[in-house]
Amino acid sequence: MSQAVFYSNSDQDTMELGRRLGGMLPSGAFIALQGELGGGKTCFTRGVVQSVSPDSSRLVASPTFAIMNEYPGAVPVYHFDFYRLNSEYEIIELGFEDYFAGNGICIAEWSERLGSLLPAEHIRITFEHAGEERRRITMAAGGERHSALLKRFAAACSGKIL
Repeated sequence: MSQAVFYSNSDQDTMELGRRLGGMLPSGAFIALQGELGGGKTCFTRGVVQSVSPDSSRLVASPTFAIMNEYPGAVPVYHFDFYRLNSEYEIIELGFEDYFAGNGICIAEWSERLGSLLPAEHIRITFEHAGEERRRITMAAGGERHSALLKRFAAACSGKIL
């Protein structure tokens, strides 16, 4: 499993990291976000959407109550928030796993609730508080395609302050 660690000192840094990754994501990519409340998951997502579907980036908000928001574009982005769900069964019952193998980009907040539904091909991003505004952002990839993507992304970001 490939892994890369980044540090963010502000919401703008976190959003920029998402924007950079978004610029490299192919259709069908799956991004699994984990971390505490206020860790930067939605801010990161806003950056991805800004890169993939710029006209929709102003619409990005945590879909906690809606569970899923769709941001249209040449490649649609499906933004899930599984915070209020308690099991894989609820995710299946709502039919969300149908999106996971599609041509859009899936971003799932509270992805640990996916359990065995987490696609083998994914990038797991964990957000941890590392000070009042500072965040440690750890990216780990599962699957050959996403591992190669993470390696290219980490190489493209090396030497840049985030």
